[in-house]
Amino acid sequence: MRWKNRPEGSNWGDFGPDDQKGKMNLLTPERRLGGVREVKEGIAFTLSLPLDYPGGTMNVSLRKPPQLFAAEMATCNSYNCLADVMFPGSCGVSCDDGVTLYTQYSTQWDSFAHWGRTFDADGDGVAEMVYYNGFRAGTDVLGPEQEGGPSATRLGIENLAEACPQGRGVMVNFLALHGHGHIAFGYDEMMRAIDAQNVDVRRGDFLTIYTGFDALLLGMNKQPDFRKLFRMTGGLDGHDDRLLKWIDDSDIVAICSDNMAVEIFNPKIGAGEADDDTGLRLHEHCLFKLGIHLAELWHLKDLADWLQAHGRSAFLLTAPPLRLPGAVGSPACPIATV
Repeated sequence: MRWKNRPEGSNWGDFGPDDQKGKMNLLTPERRLGGVREVKEGIAFTLSLPLDYPGGTMNVSLRKPPQLFAAEMATCNSYNCLADVMFPGSCGVSCDDGVTLYTQYSTQWDSFAHWGRTFDADGDGVAEMVYYNGFRAGTDVLGPEQEGGPSATRLGIENLAEACPQGRGVMVNFLALHGHGHIAFGYDEMMRAIDAQNVDVRRGDFLTIYTGFDALLLGMNKQPDFRKLFRMTGGLDGHDDRLLKWIDDSDIVAICSDNMAVEIFNPKIGAGEADDDTGLRLHEHCLFKLGIHLAELWHLKDLADWLQAHGRSAFLLTAPPLRLPGAVGSPACPIATV
């Protein structure tokens, strides 16, 4: 056993001592069929931004835009390359390329190895760096200085890919109720939106929240003004304990948002009530304690507008990440079908 203590309010071990899929275990064949039953029109929506958005170097400066490059061949690079290099006498022309891609620059999934915390899992009075279900930094999540690193040998994004994330999505459209504003959406705002929009949240659902961040971002043409974006959009309130309990009790398998971080960035470290020990309390609650995947920077406007116009909130969501072993996040190109 990797741990003697588990964090208060966590579900470590509930899906097995070595579980790496978290609440995706609730995504059963029947739950997937529930998503398929939401398809009435056969209309599909791409929920990914172009992966060169937001544009420039993000305010999280370690993430940079993708860079394409031509694959190199012995006699030429492989863009507009005559195929007779490979097949003498051929009149074909080919292109081959590669990309340097930061996995969490644009539309993305977070793996459970994306966010952990220091916690005394051993019960020896000393806190160590751990992730969901007690997997350890330095043992299961290897740093670049270690042999085989950097790599999440446990909890990598391939576990989400292998869980086949396809099922029933439900939309809570905060923009429709609140407009543009820097608002922390807590339990009360969530319940008001669910009631006003007749959202039926079921076990095994993918919860999507819409704030209007995506449309503002696309309008900035890859020259993002993050101060303006954050001033004009909200996010979930990670300091609202009632909201956190509802997220757990609802048994949703993921939260997907058009904004950055899903939650509003307002750390209250050491503030007393609803202390934030890590800086992103919702990340800690979902990724570290409960095994609920988070997805950020999705392009939800067209889907949100269609659902609102047709008095609907549910749809079929198909949203696999790259099956890239060891990665702590992944770009995504989700598809919603209504």
